[in-house]
Amino acid sequence: MLIEGVFAAATTPFYPDERVYFRKIEANMARYSRSPLAGMVVLGSTGEAMALTDEETRAVLKTAVEAASAEKVLIAGVGRESLKATLDLAETAAEYQYDAVLVRIPTYYAPQLSPQVALTYFSSIADRSPLPVMLYNIPKFVPYNLPVDVVAELAKHPNIIGIKDSTGDMARTTSLIAATRNAPTRTTTVTPVFEAITARMLQQSSMTTEQAAFVAVSELSGGAAVAAVPPAPAIKTRSREVGFQVLTGGSGTVLETLEAGGAGAVLGFAACAPQACHEIYSAWKDHDLTLAREKQKRIAGPAKRIVGDLGIAGAKYACDFNGYYGGRTRLPLLPVSSAEKTEIETLLATIRN
Repeated sequence: MLIEGVFAAATTPFYPDERVYFRKIEANMARYSRSPLAGMVVLGSTGEAMALTDEETRAVLKTAVEAASAEKVLIAGVGRESLKATLDLAETAAEYQYDAVLVRIPTYYAPQLSPQVALTYFSSIADRSPLPVMLYNIPKFVPYNLPVDVVAELAKHPNIIGIKDSTGDMARTTSLIAATRNAPTRTTTVTPVFEAITARMLQQSSMTTEQAAFVAVSELSGGAAVAAVPPAPAIKTRSREVGFQVLTGGSGTVLETLEAGGAGAVLGFAACAPQACHEIYSAWKDHDLTLAREKQKRIAGPAKRIVGDLGIAGAKYACDFNGYYGGRTRLPLLPVSSAEKTEIETLLATIRN
């Protein structure tokens, strides 16, 4: 699967009584689908995945995929504290036709984690996951930093396609790219302009073709000739060789990651400012590095303060302010203060969507 470009790390809106606000998830996904984003990550850290029950998780995954455009790549966060629980959710994501799963390492028993544990765990997930696996490294929240050499070894697995590295450490990102550059490539299906094709796109194309069948004149009860509508053409595809894909989780390192050979970014800040985040990638694709640097500088400070410092509550209020639905956080996370709301509004004054 091609995981390339800028992805929004979507929030999970809640009612004031902490019930999941499914209608707001639908609204967010529909609006993201009209943006230039490559896709969305559902139930990552920004989505407060660890605060949901398994039943809520399945309901959120289902709601999000049904509201999203088929052209957007969807990645499901399925990390749990055991192999079985993680695989159960991976199977659910496959049933709902997600394109890949994002998996963190279980860390309740963090003191016993080791490179061998990480290798065994992620290899076991990839062996049995019905969807391609993306590694998720976020030591800010998960007390384990995947070693670069472990990632390089895991990159050889045919069902592990990339990593979201949220350390914000550009030296590490560069090392990851270098260490996985010679990983085996995979042949993936893309559009004629080498953009991702999702399973939902293929399904829609197949359904349209099957439903639009020709009707023979001999089968018409009246015997009169009529003009039959020909089947819609099947979606045009081509193949592309894709290696191990490294994506940054830091809004301040998008351009540097792309320049180093990375595939893109999964950003919490893109949940509230998808256009502004995508403009970095767009300018880079157009080989306009001056503009790309300006776009990077434009979001770096606000993203660091809103998402990096104020956390999930900051990202959610930024969504509310910018026309998306963030809503309240679930306890133990607290909402931002009145002063912090004012600060967020000031930081986003020129970054509206």
